[in-house]
Amino acid sequence: MKGLAGNDRNAIEAIYKAHYSMIQTLVINNSGTSDDARDIFQEAIIVLYEKAKSGSFELHVQLKTYIYAVCRRLWLKKLALNQRFSGDLSNAPETIATEEDIELYEHRTQDFELMEHALQSLGEPCKELLESYYIRKKNMSEIAKEFGYTNADNAKNQKYKCLMRLKKIFFGHYNNN
Repeated sequence: MKGLAGNDRNAIEAIYKAHYSMIQTLVINNSGTSDDARDIFQEAIIVLYEKAKSGSFELHVQLKTYIYAVCRRLWLKKLALNQRFSGDLSNAPETIATEEDIELYEHRTQDFELMEHALQSLGEPCKELLESYYIRKKNMSEIAKEFGYTNADNAKNQKYKCLMRLKKIFFGHYNNN
């Protein structure tokens, strides 16, 4: 906290590296974008900076728990303002995420990183085919035409084979970690 209060660049970078992915996961999983996550995290860092600068701030929970709670509250307020959240926040409890919740987010982030690594290891054309289907939401007829398969059924069979290869690579990495 002293490093943050003293505007130490290394302290600020350490906070970003340690906690940003958790907040990005929170925001993206709750109707947000990467840009929204950056904005919310910036606001939380400003709140934390102002608290640390006051000199009277005492942290009674882990830093990641505090940052998560601040970001969650800021994000819920933003959702309410944007009317993307249909609930009434006036009765929402002022809760702080438990260590188990944070560990779950960290575990999910690690799983996503392992999946990204597995997808990169998959190679072409499987990587591109799976991205076309799952990310770009193309149908099998479009994929068949794009990849030169004779029909949608052949494209579907190839997608299945690629998915099985990806699964094998992913679980190979997963079990090694």
